[in-house]
Amino acid sequence: MAIYHLRATMISRSAGRSATGAAAYRSGELIHDARTGLDFDYRARSGVTHVEILAPDHAPAWVHDRAALWNRVEAAETRKNSQLAREVRVALPAELSHAARVELVRDFCQRSFVARGMVADIALHAPGREGDERNHHAHILLTTREIGPEGFGAKNRDWNAVEMLEGWREAWARDNNRALERCGHEERIDHRTLEAQRIEAQERATAAHDRGDEAEALRQTVRAVELDRDPLPQLSAGAWQMKERGIEVAVVRVWREVKAQTAEVARVAEVLAGQVRDWMGRA
Repeated sequence: MAIYHLRATMISRSAGRSATGAAAYRSGELIHDARTGLDFDYRARSGVTHVEILAPDHAPAWVHDRAALWNRVEAAETRKNSQLAREVRVALPAELSHAARVELVRDFCQRSFVARGMVADIALHAPGREGDERNHHAHILLTTREIGPEGFGAKNRDWNAVEMLEGWREAWARDNNRALERCGHEERIDHRTLEAQRIEAQERATAAHDRGDEAEALRQTVRAVELDRDPLPQLSAGAWQMKERGIEVAVVRVWREVKAQTAEVARVAEVLAGQVRDWMGRA
């Protein structure tokens, strides 16, 4: 079952983080931080299935060198609490092939970020050795300053607007659904809250019942049942890394419990859907 997940967070020096370290970890590479003299070496990590840097056509050639890109980001920020980069983490449909997932992320980044003047550093990750084998996901590191032919310019504060984030969330759902449709899958995802989707399904079930369309009423009732669950709790970057490494802490344990509950609700909904299909076949 395709799931919706998009979370945007800032990588900031005030939290003790660096853009070079974040890029090295997500890409599984070695990056030397010229500002601090530290080496971030994650070449031994597994599960990185695709890395790529996308930039506007007018950007200088060095943006496609990961170490050069993020060292220049670090050099452009002089404050000890500077926001260095934005990370967008998304869940990828397990129903799609690897090539289709790469195309999905690439097209989304091109339209949503690069077309606005950002540089996007993409890393696709396979599911961890422990946990859900369908957990394909991508990390997208974004620059906070506009890139020009000569390098980085001023920060674009418009990119921090709530309306911008909501636009990204809606665009990600739309792009996923188009990709699923192109590949012949019936599954769809929705960027709205589970409660909003459940209320809509209940209203559609009632309307279908009132007009005598019992088949549609049953379908929407099953959908309402499937949506009657808790949303997955948000994990911090540190907690997410511990989860990927198979380290159990309280927040990760809660996340796994909710994930298991979601799977059970999906199983019950699938049983009900099968019964509805059987009933419709007999009818």
